[in-house]
Amino acid sequence: MIDVNVAWGNGRGKILNNGQLLTLSLDKSSGSGFQSKTEYLFGKIDMQIKLVPGNSAGTVTTFYLKSEGSTWDEIDFEFLGNMSGDPYTLHTNVYTNGKGDKEQQFYLWFDPTANFHTYSILWNPQRIILTVDDTPIREFKNSESIGVLFPKSKPMRMYASLWNADDWATRGGLVKTDWSKAPFMASYRNIKIDGCVHSNGRSSCSTTKPSSSWYTQQMDSTSQARLRWVQKNYMIYNYCTDRKRFPQGIPKECA
Repeated sequence: MIDVNVAWGNGRGKILNNGQLLTLSLDKSSGSGFQSKTEYLFGKIDMQIKLVPGNSAGTVTTFYLKSEGSTWDEIDFEFLGNMSGDPYTLHTNVYTNGKGDKEQQFYLWFDPTANFHTYSILWNPQRIILTVDDTPIREFKNSESIGVLFPKSKPMRMYASLWNADDWATRGGLVKTDWSKAPFMASYRNIKIDGCVHSNGRSSCSTTKPSSSWYTQQMDSTSQARLRWVQKNYMIYNYCTDRKRFPQGIPKECA
């Protein structure tokens, strides 16, 4: 049985096929979400997701890691819905100690509503790598040596949700959710979590480092070439190039 339970939604989130498939639905009253029972301090999490089809404007489907508290750490995949025929926006962000402002947004090179695709978060002490069907779309390195915060001390749970955000999700909130199309549904399957389990203040990796490759994984030259391909052809927003937003100079890790 997978390490998740339905966290909210009054029956709108369902675990089916003996845990092999999870569905989340959204109607005018509520969305829904699930979360891992376990907390992890570093790990690699793969999730196959099929997004809300048709007119999904105003909806947000998520898959993310997050720690507890008001100065939380978080690593985000958020899929911002759109009008039929327009592409989804994949919104990514990294928070440390409650501070984010590190958004990168992408279009996808396929229809994410037609089939399941694999979205992965790799989080180790040196870097965070976000991948889509094994193609890296983003790398956030540990740049603490130049004074940049990096999430490495707070254990995080895995979360997924489907909710209404029509005040901002689609074209900055101009396009509202069409409730005549409800209920909206997103599906998740084949959740794989290979991580350092954190319980009672201790990590399972503090005594023995994991043998899995993710704990020390870096980007090889092939991965770097694929990352450049995605960023050149499919990235639609990058905080690192938004000089209007950072008039005092772009963040240090962008250099």
